[in-house]
Amino acid sequence: QVQLVESGGGLVQAGGSLRLSCLVSGRTSSFFAMGWFRQAPGKEREFVTAFSWSWSVGTTNYADSVKGRFTISRDNAKNTVYLQMNSLKTEDTAVYYCAARYGNVRSGVSDYDYWGQGTQVTVSS
Repeated sequence: QVQLVESGGGLVQAGGSLRLSCLVSGRTSSFFAMGWFRQAPGKEREFVTAFSWSWSVGTTNYADSVKGRFTISRDNAKNTVYLQMNSLKTEDTAVYYCAARYGNVRSGVSDYDYWGQGTQVTVSS
């Protein structure tokens, strides 16, 4: 079992930055993938970014809408995955979810077995 707890959401003006955190606990392994998804009001949950827990595998994917603006990273000592969001736009407003799966990096919502509770990000114009 894996437990995920997000934090760091809030209200920010367009053009600003936020860093989300996802505290990971439970059974992780080298064959393990972490991702961030988001869901805006009235829309389906969508992929943002994901990476392999084992850096040696070296796979990191980003949605086209966030490439060059968002960066996923992790702090092993803190068992925490981060999502650094820069140059935020109003269309980035959503609830952001941390997710995990055993296996390769995937971009489908149904591919992930473990989810956090979500954290709200609101970008004002």
